Amino acid sequence: MKIGEAQQIYREQVREYREQKLIVSRKLEEARKRMEASPKDQEKYASEAATLELTLDALDEKQTEYQEYLDKLADQYCAHWNATVAEQQGDAAKEYAADMGKLMEVARRIMKGAIVPAADEKKLMEFDNDLYQTAKSIGAMARRQKREKYDSLWKEKEEKEYDDPQEVAENAEVSGQGPDIAETVETMAMAAQPEE
Repeated sequence: MKIGEAQQIYREQVREYREQKLIVSRKLEEARKRMEASPKDQEKYASEAATLELTLDALDEKQTEYQEYLDKLADQYCAHWNATVAEQQGDAAKEYAADMGKLMEVARRIMKGAIVPAADEKKLMEFDNDLYQTAKSIGAMARRQKREKYDSLWKEKEEKEYDDPQEVAENAEVSGQGPDIAETVETMAMAAQPEE
């Protein structure tokens, strides 16, 4: 099962259990009021209140189980999300470092008085105009010596397609087994049955 699907299923279960708990809580409150208002039927209402308290406890226990599993799913979701984002950031950092190396190499070549492509000079000027001006000044002095000609350091590159972190996290397989889904009606019925 995918994490996104599991989250949706268990969120719905938590919501249903929360709603059932509210209904049972109101019934319990009414039973307690009737018990206080009618002393002669107190035993009847006390039995009803006890059954409702057991039902409420069973619903609360199951809701807590589902909520704890939802928390585990959230941790798994975050782990997949963060792994995808980290990969993207790692690639961006590598690309930045490679570009910085190329810019320094362009500046070095200009300082040696070599001829570099205009596009490379423009990139250096856009990155750091002072470095560019310094390199050009030093290069002008070095031109009196032997000049080399270089090809551009920036080759045509393919744009890398990145996965959407949300999509990766939602579609990752759930690790471990979640609690069995029990309808609120089943839980309430089991709580209402006397223990043997």
